[in-house]
Amino acid sequence: MLSVYAVVFGFIFQSQLGNGSEESKYDFTFALFCGLVLFDFFAESVGRAPTLVLSKPNYVTKVVFPLEILAVSAVGAALVQMVISLGPLFIALAIAHGSIKLTALWLPLVILPLVLLALGLTWFFSSLGVFVRDINAIVPVGLTILMFASAIFYSLNRVPAEFQSLILLNPIALLVQEARAAILWGMSPDWARLGITTLAGLLVAVAGYAFFMRTKGAFADVM
Repeated sequence: MLSVYAVVFGFIFQSQLGNGSEESKYDFTFALFCGLVLFDFFAESVGRAPTLVLSKPNYVTKVVFPLEILAVSAVGAALVQMVISLGPLFIALAIAHGSIKLTALWLPLVILPLVLLALGLTWFFSSLGVFVRDINAIVPVGLTILMFASAIFYSLNRVPAEFQSLILLNPIALLVQEARAAILWGMSPDWARLGITTLAGLLVAVAGYAFFMRTKGAFADVM
């Protein structure tokens, strides 16, 4: 997929991030791939959530099982896939630019709030999906809308000033921007923004877990 993106966006569409005259044909491809890897992790986790408990009825009705582990397992599997997907990106960067930016070491700190956010929403939607079955049709649509609002296919520098404050309310857009800055542009994270986003992710994780634990006792009654 990275090779396809390089050909389509670098040579056919000749897409640009708008970061200056030194920007190469591959930079947009790398930025796009970086954003997609992070968003795919989030979408994979949250997209599975509405049917996560429903697909394991025996765990609910016949076996004493800590159902909250299902969300952890789903997010963990998506996290492993994301780490593997980052491999081709780093290899391509090393080939194209001769090295990998040292600031890429900050990437785990950028990913942490995304993991917390995904885990909290997975707990929430996996519980809600038991009671509201139609949520399974709504979540994918919401994820598609979120993808276009998360600066995956463009740089935040391209967003008009009047929409900047709105886009910056989206934590995924911020994290995509910080990941690109660390991996591609050799910049350290904006610690204030990253700290606020991490705190928000932690709050979502705690709230999602609390909602799941509060409602899981009723799962057997509605399945």
